[in-house]
Amino acid sequence: MTMKRAPGEAAPILSTHRREMPLPETTPAPLSTLSTLEPTADMRRAAAVHDGAAFDVCHGALALRALLAVSGAVLIGVMVASETGLQALATMGPALAVALPATLLWLGLTCALRRHIASLPTTGRTAALMGLGAVLAAAGAWPVAALGLIEPSALRAWALPLAGAALALPLALWLHSRERARSPADAGARLAELQSRIRPHFLFNTLNTAISLVRSDPVRAEGVLEDLAELFRVALESGGSGTTTLASEIDLAQRYLAIESLRFGDRLRLQWQLDPAADPARLPPLALQPLLENAVRHGVEPAEAGGLVRVRTRAQLGRAEIVIDNSLPDGSAAPNPGHGVALANVRERLRLLHDLDAQFEAGPYNGRWRVRIVVPIGERA
Repeated sequence: MTMKRAPGEAAPILSTHRREMPLPETTPAPLSTLSTLEPTADMRRAAAVHDGAAFDVCHGALALRALLAVSGAVLIGVMVASETGLQALATMGPALAVALPATLLWLGLTCALRRHIASLPTTGRTAALMGLGAVLAAAGAWPVAALGLIEPSALRAWALPLAGAALALPLALWLHSRERARSPADAGARLAELQSRIRPHFLFNTLNTAISLVRSDPVRAEGVLEDLAELFRVALESGGSGTTTLASEIDLAQRYLAIESLRFGDRLRLQWQLDPAADPARLPPLALQPLLENAVRHGVEPAEAGGLVRVRTRAQLGRAEIVIDNSLPDGSAAPNPGHGVALANVRERLRLLHDLDAQFEAGPYNGRWRVRIVVPIGERA
């Protein structure tokens, strides 16, 4: 069920309507085969296509790094091959006239074809990107040769494609490393990430709350279990990769805080200021829930009088700003020490998704603890 929210409207304590969650029609695998069950080739290809967003250079910051890397490599090559500074300067212009347009075309085609490239095996991806670099380097030399800036020769006809392929190789390896970092390679890594997102004590507390409501208020007990099921559904489906919208993250955050409101009652006070224009912004799955859990655990739970948690979203100049802040307990309250795992996890996943286009700040601000996230508003599926 999609929650309809207006800016400034508080989240309901619990949803009272049943949300249908159909189960997939599958035949259970025999117990003897569960330990050796592996994904099929179709599943691997589907996962690769889904992760095509990780294997791309569509971010402006990534494209700028690639251009700087190629320019630096060309500069070093020209300096090594030149005997004097004047000769290096004379050679640098034509060399960059070939390298920079070819690199820009390589980046544009890699971005446009990223899902097709991601569906290839690792060696196929590397070969495709190197082949593209070779073709574009040769093509980029034609207009420069036509203008008389370089002399055509048989040696240069072979050297330019080889240089393009050689420059494309480190860029391809760099993209592979980004993909591996963004998509955990095995089930153990996914399980560790899931455990860091939703702590066991929250699960036990939620189940105990539902049990206590079964007889006195079965409708609310059903709502608690449905909200809990939705949290774990998203956690299990994301598997550490993919993206979601800010609107979905806010809906999930409202479910989580609805559950916590049953535990803390009037001690947990919530304030929402939501801008619908920011809803399309892309985030890693379950990016907000760990931050809100931190706000409850460190700002509300230790304080005898509880505390206030505020969530604000705003769209401005093509970017979405998300601010989560919470009151701090006074000095007499026993603190809940943390290790910063949730903050580091969210910061890293935002970096892998948006690179330098994302901002993440966390720390004291005007007597409260504040986390501020800024991401671009645009399609990054």
